Amino acid sequence: RNDSRGRMSTNNNISVRVDNFTKQYGKVKALDAVSFHANPGQALALWGPNGAGKTTLLKAMLGLIAFKGKIEIEGYDVARAGKQARRQIGYVPQEGIFYDLGVQATLEFYARLKRADLARASSLLQRVGLGDHINKPVPALSGGLKQRLALAVALLADPPILLLDEPTANLDAKARSDYLSLLATLHHEGKTLIFASHRIEEVETLADQVLMLEQGKLTEIIRPE
Repeated sequence: RNDSRGRMSTNNNISVRVDNFTKQYGKVKALDAVSFHANPGQALALWGPNGAGKTTLLKAMLGLIAFKGKIEIEGYDVARAGKQARRQIGYVPQEGIFYDLGVQATLEFYARLKRADLARASSLLQRVGLGDHINKPVPALSGGLKQRLALAVALLADPPILLLDEPTANLDAKARSDYLSLLATLHHEGKTLIFASHRIEEVETLADQVLMLEQGKLTEIIRPE
């Protein structure tokens, strides 16, 4: 049953529920009848080659594309209560795009957009390892530091769920290792993580379960090992 805000009253023990999700572009089904769920604090990897539908699924969870089936985020139906659903999510794209501002000014800008506490912005910069870079212009940051800034933006409203699209795709080996350690800490602290990946080290470090996507189908759900 739904309450007046579009929230399902029976699924409070499930963070994300995807039921019979289908997305079609013309005559091509990008994803066909995909169903799974994530429990609170669980980390799920969406694994598959380019074109397998990983990013499409993330976009649907964010309410950015129309689809058939149902997606619930913390009990909120994405199609009926998109704004409430998105408030439960922090999204980290493969490559963040920022304005030409300083690091701290950038995070404070997003804090105002999200109506988050500005004091939290300062503490998050320390948390993600940007404390020594607060006055640098964002374009001067390395790829790894920009990705840390994108994570800080995602965490501003302290959402229970993080969605990440190929989180270390553009990072070198050292930056990738450091970033995965940061994500692993957030996972251990209870964040629900759903991330698209085709890097085995990401899956081994972060995932509790791996959703195998191939040619638009969810072929199996397996343990990382």
